[in-house]
Amino acid sequence: MRRLARLSFIFFTAWRYGLLPLLRDILKPGIRRGLLTILCWTSPGQSLPRGERIRLTLEALGPIFVKFGQVLSTRRDLLPEDIANELAKLQDQVPPFSNAESCRLIEQALGQSIEEVFISFDATPVASASVAQVHFGILRGTEKHPEWEGRAVAVKVLRPGILPIIDGDLALLYDLAKIIEKLSEDGRRLKPRENVAEFDTYLHDELDLMREAANASQLRRYFVDSKKLMIPEMYWDLCHTNVIVMEKMDGISIGRTEELRAAGVDFKKLAADGVEIFFTQVFEHGFFHADMHPGNIMISLEPETFGRFISLDFGIVGALSQSDKSYLALNFLAFFNRDYRRVAELHIESGWVPANTRVEELEGAIRSVCEPYFDRPLKEISLGIVLMRLFQTSRRFKVEIQPQLTLLQKTLLNVEGLARQLDPDMDLWKTAKPILEKWVSQQLGWRALVDGIKAEAPSWAQILPTLPRLIAESLAQARIPRKDQNTELEVLKSLLLQERRTHRLLVGALLFAGGFLAGILIIGLGLY
Repeated sequence: MRRLARLSFIFFTAWRYGLLPLLRDILKPGIRRGLLTILCWTSPGQSLPRGERIRLTLEALGPIFVKFGQVLSTRRDLLPEDIANELAKLQDQVPPFSNAESCRLIEQALGQSIEEVFISFDATPVASASVAQVHFGILRGTEKHPEWEGRAVAVKVLRPGILPIIDGDLALLYDLAKIIEKLSEDGRRLKPRENVAEFDTYLHDELDLMREAANASQLRRYFVDSKKLMIPEMYWDLCHTNVIVMEKMDGISIGRTEELRAAGVDFKKLAADGVEIFFTQVFEHGFFHADMHPGNIMISLEPETFGRFISLDFGIVGALSQSDKSYLALNFLAFFNRDYRRVAELHIESGWVPANTRVEELEGAIRSVCEPYFDRPLKEISLGIVLMRLFQTSRRFKVEIQPQLTLLQKTLLNVEGLARQLDPDMDLWKTAKPILEKWVSQQLGWRALVDGIKAEAPSWAQILPTLPRLIAESLAQARIPRKDQNTELEVLKSLLLQERRTHRLLVGALLFAGGFLAGILIIGLGLY
């Protein structure tokens, strides 16, 4: 009954904000479409643009639907540009839960009273969102950690009872996705169930604060010596799945540009540093903060760290595998050389498009997107927009866009927009090019080969000494008399006879390969 009541409220909200005409237009012709047409005559809010109607509907339905809209805004390969831009405006502002409840949850998680853990604790939250809220406090030292005495910390607390609410709304989203997929003429292309499943994963990841703490810890390890980025330290003895305690970071939100300008922050340097930080995370570490909106980014004004970025909220991060990075490296090289045929071939080789796709057609589509940008000044080129239009163009070729790359594209758009807001004349390509060149050099070419050989050297030290024994055993096995062979080997007798000559060639090839790799290893180690 609760789900039925919630579904009715969703339908009423869609009618109230003039969303029914949009729903009607995507339905297949039939009785349902006719009934919606009648209801549309009385539907208010139809004068607003369609993107704004969708945004207002999601805001009225509550924080879970707002977060779904935020995630959906990253799928620019599936959505029209006006709707994606409007969904990107969604703000997740939720009233805080009670101070007493927050203190109870913290004490329950830590197994101690607030007074035992903190010298002082502000029960009034400094920030509140749909999933959690944040408090400030000052730690007491312990016998195990006396150095904690007097340290300022931020305490993040998961909103109580959030899991049943989320699961209920997710169940409704799955139901709505099935309805859209079944009744909509464009339902299959929009992939509503896959999008809800992706959102489900992101949301449940955010519900585990230990995962967020681990993400922050890994990024901090990558940038521990950085002069451009600061990430809070986690107090692991005080971290749990619903409560985490971290270093308090003092700074001003990057969205408060007037205050930063008055403080004397160099915006040109800030924009360049932000782009460098992002590309370093993506292309050097393959692990990046994927929720880089102004609410999660601050700038330090402390004398020792003046002008450095501060990153917060690591519930959503992106990770790229070695194959992802290699694919991107090859694509970037092809783009820089305007080799659109190679880009098309890479899409087919990677399995992202059907194998029967005509390379010439895909090449032409990619050229139509990319070529106009190369004749413009570099500062007018938007990497994010190019990537977004590539995704949109590839839709007709049934390209399966990988989730980790759409997350990268969404974050790139955020970073690029932020950088241009700080410095409208910034040349993004010029700033990013040295980082990309370094990365491509590491991924491809002789340096990558030598680094790979050095990385694999320990395993070779174990394998190479056993190679003669393995070859001898293999030869002896091949010469076993027929009467000693088991039933399975008798069945394969004809195959063994045919492979005897091939086996001798294989032995020679293995010895040659072993000698070649050993020689390369010696040369590689000698270079460093």
